Amino acid sequence: MAGPAGGWLLQEKGKLIEMGKRTIRVAHSPDSDDAFMFYALATRKIDTRNLVYEHTLSDIETLNQKAMLGEFEVSAISFHAYAYLDDRYALLASGGSVGRNYGPVVVSTRTLKKRNLGDVEVAVPGELTTAFLALRLFEPAVRWRIVPFDRILDRMERGEIEAGLLIHEGQLSYRESGFHKVVDLGEWWQSETGLPLPLGGNIIRRDLGRPLMEEIAGDIQDSIRYALDHRQEALEYAMEFARGLDPQRADRFVGMYVNDLTLDYGDRGREGIRTLLGRASDQGLIPRMPALEFVERAESSPPRSISPRA
Repeated sequence: MAGPAGGWLLQEKGKLIEMGKRTIRVAHSPDSDDAFMFYALATRKIDTRNLVYEHTLSDIETLNQKAMLGEFEVSAISFHAYAYLDDRYALLASGGSVGRNYGPVVVSTRTLKKRNLGDVEVAVPGELTTAFLALRLFEPAVRWRIVPFDRILDRMERGEIEAGLLIHEGQLSYRESGFHKVVDLGEWWQSETGLPLPLGGNIIRRDLGRPLMEEIAGDIQDSIRYALDHRQEALEYAMEFARGLDPQRADRFVGMYVNDLTLDYGDRGREGIRTLLGRASDQGLIPRMPALEFVERAESSPPRSISPRA
């Protein structure tokens, strides 16, 4: 069967792809910030040459668990989870969600002082999330129960939970339900260390080999750069994943977590990762300090042009 440019097509997992192309499975969350940064890859706005990217969307705690099995070539993960993955995966230098003086928020149904957080049970979105790791660094004596991130506010409204650790859109919408902020862990981390709080990143399987890892790193960085350069266009796409946020708040949420540190962590972003995981290791919250290897595009590979198929 002929392809769109006269090439031949073959069947792979029920889909037609051009022969000579390799499928790279990329897993990320169905959130507006991830949708924004992967927009150009998902819609083929950039030329990825002989690579075809297949996107799988799932919540971050599920992706953390699947990464333990090495299921995807590329995956979004929590930095907490990376402490258990560095033997199989390396970190991509692009695609991180890094908060500058903001981050996951603990809220309660009543006014609660930070120093009294150990007196209540906190609903958390998963034990491998970086939000949970930061919470335990903030309050080692915290008691918790696991609740899916998108159900925490609902269960607080029903009176089933007194306090919750919010990620994603909940960080912006909790005030509408009359809840009280106990602590913004990003603000606490900034005051504690002077560094941004690294929450999630992209990992890539080491068995792909260095040349292919660097090629994929370049494509992902190009996708993020495209979104930042075509912000309105990418935001319109991201709104499909905004889970009830109006355009103004969706824009704010994307801006919180997709920025110059997403394009490349830089020295401060990398230092934030080292400090976070180093403190967690020192306090016995992770088994050891993982090896931090950041995969970047090859120096000989400049940013690529927009695909003629766009």
